[in-house]
This record gives sequence, C-alpha cells and structure tokens, in this order.
Amino acid sequence: MQITTKRLLIRPIHQEDWPSIRAIWEDFSHSPYAQYDKPHSTDPEDVRARIARWARYTAQGMEHIFFAVCRQDRVIGYIAFNRRAQGYEIGYCFHSASHGKGYAREAHAALFAALGGKGITHFTAGTALANTPSVRLLTSLGFRLTGTEKVSFYQDASGRDIVFDGGIFALSLDKEGDHGHREAAEMAF
Repeated sequence: MQITTKRLLIRPIHQEDWPSIRAIWEDFSHSPYAQYDKPHSTDPEDVRARIARWARYTAQGMEHIFFAVCRQDRVIGYIAFNRRAQGYEIGYCFHSASHGKGYAREAHAALFAALGGKGITHFTAGTALANTPSVRLLTSLGFRLTGTEKVSFYQDASGRDIVFDGGIFALSLDKEGDHGHREAAEMAF
C-alpha cells in the first residue's frame, strides 16, 4: 500500500531506510520527551538489522506494518501498526525538523482512511501524559483517553525506576471507516 497526500508519500518501510530511521532516533534521543519512550539503539548494525526485520514483517502480511513517511523523497518519520486482540496499536516518530508542520497528522489521517477502507476500524496508542505534542496529535485525530497506567523505561542513579503517567488512547472509526480522515489522501494501491 502506498499513499500520496497533498504533501507526503507514505509507503512501506524499506531495508534501505535504516540510515534515515537512525537519524530520527538520534534526533529523538535529544528530545525532552525521550525519557517517556523505550530507548532505541543507534548502533548502525542494530538499526540496519531492526529495519530489515520491519521491512520483512511489512512484506509478509498484516501482523506488523511499518510505513515510512516521506517529504520530497526524504524519510521524515515512520508509523508502525502492530495487531492486537482488537485492532492495531500504533507507534510513530518524526524528526524534529518536521515537527509542528502537520505532517504527522496528515500521514496518520491518510493511513487511518486507507486501513478503515480495508475494514480495520480500531486503533490504540500509548503516550506519556506529559508528552503534550503526542497527546495533542492523538486527540486531533479523534483518539480518546480511555485509561492511564504507571510506566517506567529508565532508572535513576540509585537504581530506582523513574515512573511517569502513561495515557491509553483509543480510536474507533465509523462504519464507513472514515471518521473524517478520508479527505486526507488520494490512495494508490
């Protein structure tokens, strides 16, 4: 599945995208919001192997799907869909140079429209409640906060878990698989 929007090309991730994903993770590691996410190895061999797995998963079916979000042939972010008992859990990361321009919202809306058209209508996402840009993105896409949980990915100097409040968000598309996202994309399958 490949989608073209007004400003973006959204396509399955390719093995050759690893340097771009590595740059995104290196950039993200300097963000104040990195403390609310699992650390990503930026070792070239680790990233190369991980992105090769993502490309294989995407080519094999619908269990785990990874999309590269491109602006003028440059990967500016990615969006992942992982099948759960009901629907898909999403994950995403965009290079900070692309923040605040609506690219993440545009890409997500296009993918929700395309997947909704295939009968996939339920999505979940988790993010730290203190990660206001991520919370703002999810709510702008129609996600609702359905619960919270205590989460920890790091420890302090004494070895104690650094715990934060994580939000659990859910989106259910309407019967037509739309929920206002269809206008976001011209789809090419």
